[in-house]
Amino acid sequence: MKINEVEQAVGITKKNIRFYEQEGLLTPSRSANGYREYSPEDVQTLQQIKLLRRLDIPIEEIKRLQSGSQTLGDCLERQLITLRRRLRNLEATENFCNNLLAESAKHAVLENLPVEQLLLEIDNMERGGTKFMNVREKDKRERKKGAFIGAGLFILLMTGCLATTIWGIVIASIPIIPAAILLAIPTTMIICTLFVLRERFKEIEGGEMDEASKY
Repeated sequence: MKINEVEQAVGITKKNIRFYEQEGLLTPSRSANGYREYSPEDVQTLQQIKLLRRLDIPIEEIKRLQSGSQTLGDCLERQLITLRRRLRNLEATENFCNNLLAESAKHAVLENLPVEQLLLEIDNMERGGTKFMNVREKDKRERKKGAFIGAGLFILLMTGCLATTIWGIVIASIPIIPAAILLAIPTTMIICTLFVLRERFKEIEGGEMDEASKY
């Protein structure tokens, strides 16, 4: 099957299908002309991913399920704990909004609200464990952290290579042009890594997480 057929059969956008491939959740074969070919097993995998994402199970959890490093039961139990915690947060947020609604009779317009006092109250509730932030941001933060660590390690390696190259140039008295070429290689690699990291952050911000709510 071609990607257009899979998109229609499973109800997942091509953007998300490619995203899952990039994340290593799906590995379709390639035809002689280079086009992706999706097998019935790939379609079934996408259906499994769709189900798990609709339950808001994170990408990393799905990876562990696919690798066999955790069971479906363990995954669902962990998700239930997350959902119960989220429910408590939502109930606390609902109570806060109800209280604010009652107060709104005294403060007819937004400008009259005691914003500093309300923000302080929210801060105190968050210190007590309540979360007002979007829980989906956690998934993004984890992926950003992974990308940052990977890029950081590579940049550290290239910096070491750059320092070693400089030391070798000084010791061996290498001519300017060959020395410049040797220095340009690790420097270019560092710049390219920073560029790729920036693009990865953009992808995380506008990738699958925005699309997931559509199904």
